[in-house]
Amino acid sequence: MQALLVDDDYFVVTALEKKVDWASLGIDTVHTAHNVAQARDILQRHPIQILISDIEMPQGSGLELLAWIREERYNVQAILLTNYADFNYAQKAIELRSFEYFLKPIQFDKLMLIIGKAVERAKEQQREEEAIQEGYYWKRNQAKMLEHFWRKLISDSVSAPLRPADVARAAREQNLSYGMDDFVQPLLLNFFHAAGSMGMEEKNLFDFALLNVLYELYQHAEFTVETALEYSENNWIAVLKWKGAPNSRLLGELCASFIQQANRSLKCDACCIIGMPSRLGEFGASIRQLLQLNKGIAKRRNRVFAASDVIDPAEEGYAPPDLPRLEGLLEMGQPDVFLRETSSYLSFLSSRNYITVSTLGLFQLDMMQLVYAFLKSKGIQAHQLYKGKTGERLLAESLHSIEDMEAYLQHLVTTALSYRDFAEQPTTVAEEIKQYIHSHYGEDLTRLSLAEVFYLHPDYLARIFKKETGVSLGTYVISARIAAAKQLLRTTTMSVFAVAKKVGYANYSYFAKVFKQETGMSPNEYKQGGREGSI
Repeated sequence: MQALLVDDDYFVVTALEKKVDWASLGIDTVHTAHNVAQARDILQRHPIQILISDIEMPQGSGLELLAWIREERYNVQAILLTNYADFNYAQKAIELRSFEYFLKPIQFDKLMLIIGKAVERAKEQQREEEAIQEGYYWKRNQAKMLEHFWRKLISDSVSAPLRPADVARAAREQNLSYGMDDFVQPLLLNFFHAAGSMGMEEKNLFDFALLNVLYELYQHAEFTVETALEYSENNWIAVLKWKGAPNSRLLGELCASFIQQANRSLKCDACCIIGMPSRLGEFGASIRQLLQLNKGIAKRRNRVFAASDVIDPAEEGYAPPDLPRLEGLLEMGQPDVFLRETSSYLSFLSSRNYITVSTLGLFQLDMMQLVYAFLKSKGIQAHQLYKGKTGERLLAESLHSIEDMEAYLQHLVTTALSYRDFAEQPTTVAEEIKQYIHSHYGEDLTRLSLAEVFYLHPDYLARIFKKETGVSLGTYVISARIAAAKQLLRTTTMSVFAVAKKVGYANYSYFAKVFKQETGMSPNEYKQGGREGSI
C-alpha cells in the first residue's frame, strides 16, 4: 500500500515521514510533495491509497487537491490537516468525502490511529472492488458457458439424434445446474433487412440492439431466457426455460410484440417460429424439428408460426394457379391484375399457416416459364433481359418469404411488359440500335453482340432493323465506322493505323480495303487531301 504526504512546510513532511511507523500500518511506500502540482503528478504515476495533506498551501489548497482527486475518480482515503478549526473547511472536507479532518499541532499517536482506520477502509474498499470484478467476470464467463452449452446442443442435434445422456454430460462439462426434466422451448427468429439498414451496414450494432430488445421484452415471471445466439446469417435462436408448465398463448403474444419492436427499433421485418416445448433431455428432438421446419417452410414477414400448428409438409400437394388466365393477362398487358391474382393465390396457399419452400419453388418455376415463353414469342431474350445484380438478387431471395416472392414477381412481370412495349415499336428499336452503333463503333458490333445489348433474338433484331432502315445491320455498321474514320482522318493527327484500330478494325489491310470500297480511295490518300472530292 502507498501513501502520499503533502505540505508546503518541509519540517511537517519530514516529521510525518520519521515519526509514523508506516510499516506497522501496512504501508510500504511513502511519497512526499510540497504543493498541489507535485501531488497531482505523483497521483497520476503511482497507485496512492492514503493521502495526508495540509489544507492551507500557497500554490493550491488541500481541498482543491481533494476535489481534483474526486473528479479523476482516484480511490484515495484522504486525511486533511489544518491549523484552524474553521467550520467552512470542515464542511467542505465532508462534502469531498475526506476520511478525517485533523487539527494541528499533530498528535502522532492519534494520527496513527486515524491512519490505521483509513488503511482498513482502503483494504475493505479494495476487497469490495475485487468482489465486484469477480462477480462481473463470473457473470461474463457464465454467459459464455451457457452460450457454448446451447450452441453445442444445437449443432450436435443437426448432425445426429441427441440422447438425454448426451445433454446431461454437456451440462456437467460446463458445470451448469440443469435438470433433465426442466421444460425448455426454442424460438427461431428470422430477420429481413432492407438495403442500407443497420442490419446490412452495421452488423455489430444491430446484434447489440437485438439482444437488448430480446432480453428486455422476454423478461417474465414464468420463464427465463437461457441464451440467444446467431445460428446462421439472419437467423437467431433463443432458448426459454419455463418455471412451470409451458404457456403457448403467452409465448405467441410475446413473439408478436417482439416483431412489432423489431419493426420499430431494429428497422427490419421479422418472422418468429415457435418450437415445441420439451424436457431438457429431449431438447435435441425439439431443436431438430424446429431447424427442419425453418428450412422447409416459406416464411411470411412479421408473422408468428408455431411448430404445433404445422402439419407434415410431405402431406402438402402443389396445385398451380390458372396459368392460361395469367398468360392471357400478360398478352393483354395487365401487370397489376397479374400481380394481384398471383398474390391472392399465395395468400390462399398460406391460409393454412404455411407454404413449403418446395411448393414455392414449383410456383416460381411456373412463373418463370410463363414469362420467359411470353418474351420468346416477342423475340426477346429473357436470359439477357434479367441478367444483372437486381434481377439475380431478387431471384436468389425469392424463396426466403412470400413477400420476397411477390417482389421477384413484380420485377419479372413489369420488366417483361415494359420491354415488350419497347420491342413492339420497331422505329424506336431501330433508332436505339443506330445510336448505340454510332456511340460504340470501336467495339464488337456483331448481330449477336447487339442482340445481347438489346435483349432481342439476333434474327428478330436484324429483321426489324433492315425493315425500318432499308439496309442490313452489317452494312450500317460498316458505314458508321467509315464515317467515324473519315472524321478522325480530317480532324486529328492520328495515324491511319491508329484510326483503323479506333473504329474497330484490328487488321489494317482489311480496313484499307473496306475504306476504299466505301470512298473510292485509300485512307492515306484521304488523309493527304484527296478527301475534297470524296463522298
